[in-house]
Amino acid sequence: MTTLHDFAELALPERGLSVVSTLRADHSIQSSLVNLGVMSHLVGAADVVAFVTYGKVKLANLRVRPQITLSVRSGWHWATVEGTAEIIGPDDPHPAVDAERLRLLLREIFTAAGGTHGDWDEYDRVMAADRRAAVLVRPERIYGN
Repeated sequence: MTTLHDFAELALPERGLSVVSTLRADHSIQSSLVNLGVMSHLVGAADVVAFVTYGKVKLANLRVRPQITLSVRSGWHWATVEGTAEIIGPDDPHPAVDAERLRLLLREIFTAAGGTHGDWDEYDRVMAADRRAAVLVRPERIYGN
């Protein structure tokens, strides 16, 4: 049986590079690449898969149909997490997250995905300008080889 720990271990060598799939209104699948990490949910102790995104497509799909699938691979080994997305961002407020907490959350996700940055003020500026959002996925099904 594949676990969330297995999923996280497979994501590390690829800096969290993952295929994320959402459901379009016509019930076809929309897929793209993101960098993700596994971390504790900001409210509660459960671990979640998290990534940062912006733009219209993924967020629009997830706001209406929050079902999401994330797949990682390393060599011939792979793992998939299916779950429900929770969006936290400037256009998707959360009662426990003010602007300062969102700024720090985006950094936490970035570093959980293996990212580093030489100028955190510039990182924060770009995240705010792009209206980037955190996507947290509580695993409902995990499988792989």
